Order: sequence, then C-alpha cells, then structure tokens
Amino acid sequence: MNAPFDTASAIGPDATVQPAPDHQVAVIGLGYIGLPTAAVLASYGWNVCGIDVSEKVVETVNAGGVHIEEKDLDRLVHEAIESEKLTASLEVPTAHFYMIAVPTPLTSENTPDISYVESAARAIAPKILPGACIIVESTSPVGTTERVGQIIAEMRPDLKVPVYGSQQAGDIALAYCPERVLPGKIVRELVQNDRVIGGVTPACATRAAALYKSFVEGDCLTTNCRVAETVKLTENSFRDVNIAFANELSVIADDLGVDVWDVIKLANRHPRVNILQPGPGVGGHCIAVDPWFLVASAPKVARLIRTAREVNDFKATYTERRIRGLVDAMPGKVALLGLAFKPDIDDFRESPALEIALDLARTRGQRIMVVEPFAKELPKGFAGTGAELVSLDHALATAEVVVVLVDHTAFKHLTPADFAGKLVYDTRGMLKR
Repeated sequence: MNAPFDTASAIGPDATVQPAPDHQVAVIGLGYIGLPTAAVLASYGWNVCGIDVSEKVVETVNAGGVHIEEKDLDRLVHEAIESEKLTASLEVPTAHFYMIAVPTPLTSENTPDISYVESAARAIAPKILPGACIIVESTSPVGTTERVGQIIAEMRPDLKVPVYGSQQAGDIALAYCPERVLPGKIVRELVQNDRVIGGVTPACATRAAALYKSFVEGDCLTTNCRVAETVKLTENSFRDVNIAFANELSVIADDLGVDVWDVIKLANRHPRVNILQPGPGVGGHCIAVDPWFLVASAPKVARLIRTAREVNDFKATYTERRIRGLVDAMPGKVALLGLAFKPDIDDFRESPALEIALDLARTRGQRIMVVEPFAKELPKGFAGTGAELVSLDHALATAEVVVVLVDHTAFKHLTPADFAGKLVYDTRGMLKR
C-alpha cells in the first residue's frame, strides 16, 4: 500500500506555502464513479471528503452506507467511514486535490451537456489554494478540461491558471483522467486498470499522476488533456461500432431466416474474426452516450460513428416491434426478464431493456410482468400502467410469452424445457449459450 505523499513536495517548490487544507482529496459527485473512487482513496490512506448535492446521499455515506449496488463497495465505504478517512458533505472544502466525477448527459439533440462539470468548477473555485490540483474524471467532450480552467481563471484572478499549449508554470495544476471501469467490477478495476492522465501542461500531468500512482497498480500514462479526452471517447466508440455490426447482423439474419447465434459462433472460428454478441440495443452511460460526443466534435466527418449509434438505437425499436408481434399473437400474460443495461448490475441508465419494457407497459400494462432481481420495485415510469414486478417462478408459471431482455446470472440456469408451451424471444442468445 502506498501512503499519501508529502504535502510540501506535492504542492511544488515554487508554490506559496498556504494553510493546511481541510482534506487531501475532495471528490465532487458521489455517484457510480465518485463514491467508489473516494472509498478506494480512503482505503489507501488518503483523507477524503466526498461532495454531493443530494442531502440523502451525504447522510447515507456518513452513516457508512451506500446508495448504489456495486460489489465490495458497501464494505469499503463502511471501513472508510469507521476509520474516519472518508466523510461526505454538501459543501466543498479546501483540498490538495479536487476530482470532478459528475454526470455529463446528452441533450435531446444528442449534444453533450457539461453544465454539471461547469457547476462543479464554480463550486470549487472559491476554495482553491495555490498548489492545488484539479482533475476532471467525468467523460467529457474535447476541450472540457480547458473550460474548467477558464471558469477558475474568471472566478479567481488571483491565481495563475495553466493554459493548454503553454510551458508557463501555474499556481495550480489542471488535468483530465477518465474512468475506464466496468460496472460490477468498479472497485477492483479502479486499482488494476491502466490510467491515461492528460495535463493542460506536462507539469500538470505529472502532478496529477502522483495521486493515481499512490493507488493504481496498472500503468499511469501521461499525455495532454485533449488526447486523454479523445482516448476515453474513442474507447467507447470502438465498442459501439463493433456492437452495431453484431446488432445489424442479427437483423439481417432475421430477414434471411437464419440463426444469428449459429452464424456468429461459426464465423468466430476464423482466426481473425471476433464478432460480438447482439442484444436489444446498447445501454449504459458510456457506450450509448460517448460516441455522440465525438460526433458533436466533428459532425461532418464522424460518419461511421454516427451510423453505429443509429444502428444500435434502431435495434431497440426493432426488438420492441418483434415483441409486440408476439404479444398480439397471444392473449395472456407477458414476462419481460431484466431491465438493467447489462447483466448483474442495478444500473438502468440508457437501458434499452428498460425503454422497451416501459413502452410495452404503457399500452399493454395489465398483461406485463417484469422480473428484475436487482430492483425492489419498478422504476417510477411504470406507475399507473398496471405492470407488475414479480418473481421468476411466478413469471414462468403464469406467462404465455417470455422475453429475455437481460441475461442476468439469476436467469442462466433456465433451459428450453423451462419455457415449454410458451412463445419465447431470447434477445441475448442466453439459451443458445
């Protein structure tokens, strides 16, 4: 375990000595990335304050609890609170490091909304002392880190804020380091995965890397902030394009009357072919969102990435259309298995399964049963539709139509015999695999 490095050396030899900050690290945003990051840092000996706008979230964390489902996170947070290495607050403290981990959603026009990042920058600006390091972790369009610097410079004319492309030293450091973790494995991958750390200047990258090197077992690779921002968007766009091929192939296979799962299995026996598995669409706050950030940055030339996004969005529409055909063919109950955007998590963000289920519930509500092992109740959108959250056993005993939307482990023991006499649509190929 690496201990936090010396405060004086962290600030740098040219910085003015300041009063000791309240905390070594302040993490802005206690969501799916911010809370695990804060807890991991605390477990490595850092004195951490997590900041969130939700009073409920702050109270939950300070009580040693968690508000999101993630493996090992509850234990890690409890231990961090018990050791007094982690605290949560509604107010931003002074700190040596500020990590911004707030949402960056899409607008209705599929353009990036960085208003949460901008708000975070405005919140921390009054608290920054010379020598502080500000790191943006939120997935962001290229130029966002520089925008954070611009906000700080406007609010704090007393500080010399580093400028991209300049070798001139600043009073603070400013960098971008995107998260690159998998839901369900976040705690482990925060430590094990390589990190790309982009500074506004090389000195900023070096300063930010010192924090990550204290707990990351993978490589900490430094570059400039624009490259680091593009790297994150590229990783998820690559995945989206490859999934789009699989999803479009599944539609083509339906049109040709062949089994797409057999096609992929046999095609992948070629030594240089590795086709991914299709599904009902693409979800999550990364792969379903980030490609649009690249498209927005270069709308005239990002043709393949735009098309891949459209293909994956269409797959959800196509899947729902096929389900409606089955529903109209049978008068009885319909069981939808899964709402999350991927197996074995409670994250419903941008989930095609959720959107499909909601649309069906609005028109066929009394007939719709939902099985979701990671939900204690149906999301608010189902209110008044008549749809029910039921157990898997009840669904299999009652439904005439069964649709596998998410291949949770809780469903993988099922065999074709469990669906005898029912119409089945397996959007994940779970029964084939």
